[in-house]
Amino acid sequence: MSDFAPRVFSGVQPTGNLHLGNYLGAIRKFVALQESQDCLYCVVDLHSITAQLVHDDLKGQIRSITAAFLAAGIDPKRHIVFNQSRVAAHAELAWIFNCVARIGWMNRMTQFKEKAGKDRENASLGLLAYPSLMAADILLYRATHVPVGDDQKQHLELTRDIAIKFNNDFSPRIAAAGLGTPIQMGEETVNGYFPITEPLIEGEATRVMSLKDGAKKMSKSDPSDLSRINLTDDAEQIARKIKKAKTDPDALPSEVKGLEGRAEADNLVGIFAALAGQSKAAVLKDFGGKPFSEFKPALAELAVTVLEPITAEMRRLTDDPAHIDAVLKDGGERAGAIAEKTMRDVKEIVGFLQ
Repeated sequence: MSDFAPRVFSGVQPTGNLHLGNYLGAIRKFVALQESQDCLYCVVDLHSITAQLVHDDLKGQIRSITAAFLAAGIDPKRHIVFNQSRVAAHAELAWIFNCVARIGWMNRMTQFKEKAGKDRENASLGLLAYPSLMAADILLYRATHVPVGDDQKQHLELTRDIAIKFNNDFSPRIAAAGLGTPIQMGEETVNGYFPITEPLIEGEATRVMSLKDGAKKMSKSDPSDLSRINLTDDAEQIARKIKKAKTDPDALPSEVKGLEGRAEADNLVGIFAALAGQSKAAVLKDFGGKPFSEFKPALAELAVTVLEPITAEMRRLTDDPAHIDAVLKDGGERAGAIAEKTMRDVKEIVGFLQ
């Protein structure tokens, strides 16, 4: 608990086609939260060069993510939609956070280990420092809540660690500058500048897995297009991919406990539940005891019903890049105004001349 005004921030990287996991794990939450919260939604293009420096069409990818935001129902007039590189303060605050964070914290990040692989010495410094930039993205706007997939939980914990260390290290200066805000830390109330951001991780599909391997997360980078449902796929492609999705020979169980040890079955039931706005238990009440030959067509029909309108609107918006660019320009200016105030405060706290 704190006296910070509630604010939501989250972002999506412009790398490859968005897929069902991005929609269920993030974008659909973005849309729901805007009904009750002050929201900033960002195309995090600075993050996109951490693992791949050169992109064939980065501008096109940025516009595509923005089109997906708008097509899914995010309102860029009531809230802020922008791309990260328009606001230089993201990189500026990230440098300060690089000096707050510890190397040991970064070395423990699971995603760095996964993305760097065996050749860690050849990974970019940006990839190692990625969580520090993510913390800057969030705390630049003093966001109190971040909707994320389960795979980003560790990075949110590091964001909280950075905020706590900054607040503690500069506590006297924060107080002297009159910039402190009461933060409840256990039984103690302390003054801090940055909020201790809360992750929003909920729902039946917080981590959508590959259609070809239930042990792997659905990913844009998977070499097999059959492993994912892209938001640009048409009805025929969606049906074909679900039909070919890996399963096991047994019928669906009647209770959620029966999904244990059946990763592919659990994944497909979770996708159905998320698309239908139901629990897994409710899905199994309808389909328990039935074979996948009956379940898969129902899942395909549901996926098409939910995704087809979004796909159509994405295509329409993508054909009007000037409109998308205008949305991003307006959002960047509004985000920049908030960021400018934060950076003035941070520079005062750290002790830089202004």
